[in-house]
Amino acid sequence: MSRLRVWVWLVAAHSVAVGLGLLLAPELTTRFAGFGQLTPTFFARQAGVFHLVLAAGYLFEHRRGSVALLVAVKATAFAFLMGSWLAGTSAWSVPFSGLADGAMGLVAWWLWRRAGPAGR
Repeated sequence: MSRLRVWVWLVAAHSVAVGLGLLLAPELTTRFAGFGQLTPTFFARQAGVFHLVLAAGYLFEHRRGSVALLVAVKATAFAFLMGSWLAGTSAWSVPFSGLADGAMGLVAWWLWRRAGPAGR
């Protein structure tokens, strides 16, 4: 199994974990992330479903030989989260998640480039 494939599966697993946390235990998940009381839970649950859909998208797209969706999503998440943090969002998880998402996307892009057409 290629390093790229392992990485895509790890990133997808991360998205599944975040998605399930937001979908099944939104109050606990957002409180852990530093956001405090959450009401209503609808949008957190919706974000959970969105994470699950993205995880599936990463895997489906990788089967076709690309990581463009993964890289685009992680770059967008990095920009949004870091911008939110710089604008004053104080939850500890915001800069941490921004940097983690940026790193996940960068590593996926780097591994994809190194793999070349034969390894994709």
